[in-house]
Amino acid sequence: MEQFLQAETLIIELLLIASLVAIAVQRFRIPYTVALVIVGLLITFQQPLEIKATPELILSLFVPPLVFEAAFHLNFAELRRNLPIILLFAIFGVVLSTFIVGGLLAWLTPLTFALATVFGALIAATDPVAVVALFRAIGVPKRLAVLLESESLLNDGTAIVIFSLVLTSATTGHFSLLEGVIDFVRVVAGGLLIGFGLGWLAAQIIARVDDYLVEITLTTVLAFGAYLVAERLHVSGVLAVVAAGIVSGNLGMRGMSPTTRIVLFNFWEYVAFLANSMVFLLIGLEVNIPDLVTAWLPIMLAIIAVLVSRVVVVYGLSAITTLFLRLRKTTALEAVPFRWQHVLVWGGLRGAISLALALSLPEALGADRALVKTMAFGVVLFTLLIQGISIAPLVHFLKIAVRREAQTEYELRHGRLRALRAAEHRLDELHQSGLLSSHLWEQLKPPLADQALQLADALRETLRVEPALEEQEARAVRGEMLHAERSALADLLRQGVITAEVYHKLSAEVDAQLVNGTPLTHLPEDSSDTK
Repeated sequence: MEQFLQAETLIIELLLIASLVAIAVQRFRIPYTVALVIVGLLITFQQPLEIKATPELILSLFVPPLVFEAAFHLNFAELRRNLPIILLFAIFGVVLSTFIVGGLLAWLTPLTFALATVFGALIAATDPVAVVALFRAIGVPKRLAVLLESESLLNDGTAIVIFSLVLTSATTGHFSLLEGVIDFVRVVAGGLLIGFGLGWLAAQIIARVDDYLVEITLTTVLAFGAYLVAERLHVSGVLAVVAAGIVSGNLGMRGMSPTTRIVLFNFWEYVAFLANSMVFLLIGLEVNIPDLVTAWLPIMLAIIAVLVSRVVVVYGLSAITTLFLRLRKTTALEAVPFRWQHVLVWGGLRGAISLALALSLPEALGADRALVKTMAFGVVLFTLLIQGISIAPLVHFLKIAVRREAQTEYELRHGRLRALRAAEHRLDELHQSGLLSSHLWEQLKPPLADQALQLADALRETLRVEPALEEQEARAVRGEMLHAERSALADLLRQGVITAEVYHKLSAEVDAQLVNGTPLTHLPEDSSDTK
């Protein structure tokens, strides 16, 4: 009983610290997660707490909600549009980073190549939680945020798989390239299949349930259940959670009421806040300052190796992609703008996954195990404290997130008008279905309509003063038109009105227009079939 009370007291203390830090950072322009790490360091420096952060605790308790929440909010259309580049970074980039870091450290430090490669694998996964939160606050282009966040979600799983393969090689002295490739494909594909399957199953159940408490519970079971099932079957639990989150967030949302969506978003936002708070506090609490000071040279060399690998991965793979697109002359995929590549390099922070993998290093690695662990903590600390704090000035310096006052005003008025129109539409639906009396509808309708008209006039005035914003509105409208076409085609396929072959042909036309940013307003060249 006494141990239970001590654990409960510790949890409450940590939550109180997280809340106070969240309040404090509103006055300072530093990411919340970075502030948590600093506070954790200060607590440990002043009075060490008896907390044991095990890899099982981080990977099975904290990582699933973090990964699920991020995947849940990913837009599938944006993900699919950038999938080739994301996969290139998340798979080949992780492999390349592992061996670049391993090779450099084997050359620059006393570590063997096998052990240096283990370090390269555990530090390969990026964790840009602080950067993505900052992106949402300052309003960078959506595609840049999708690239960084999607790469992080997928490279978590691939890094864990590669880490297990190189760790086995380092401890047993045996490595087979063919066996390694087969194991990699099995673990990655198995995790994705389990996640997609469980996500689809949960979406079907949610579509038949109209109780937000049950639906929230189902998504919670899905987030942790996908991880546990995949791990029991010896495939990637992290990738299973990623796949389940993507399916649930894009397919499962169709069967949810507006109330359920709001409650669900708020619930997962809170869960992610808790998990983030605990993870980054633990990072600060686990770091041993005297060990870092003693191993300052290996840590500095590790930081250099990690930065070099990130530079090679981002600039190298982006250059290959650009060259490929020029040779193929295709518009189905866009190259990564050069200015964005700077942000992708500096935004490649390391966090929870690297910490968990460093803590899981077995004693069989020998005396160098402690050095590898200390180097990992040093790199994580550098990326969070230095890169995490300086990413905002970099984004502003590159003028990637330059926002005028007129643009902010336009978005405020546009958002309010959209919300009012949605409320007005819902009011009409309730009235038409007989769930709202005509007397009450006549009382509620006119104020809504008048307010909407006033906002519409204000929005038109903003566009008149700032004509450049009209193109932004036109792009948004064209995008909505094309998404509506895509949805209509999917409905026709489900109803059996068109065949799968026709559906794929028509959807490919719509997708091409989505990439080009213009709606399909012309007739097909061969219109004989429509006569």
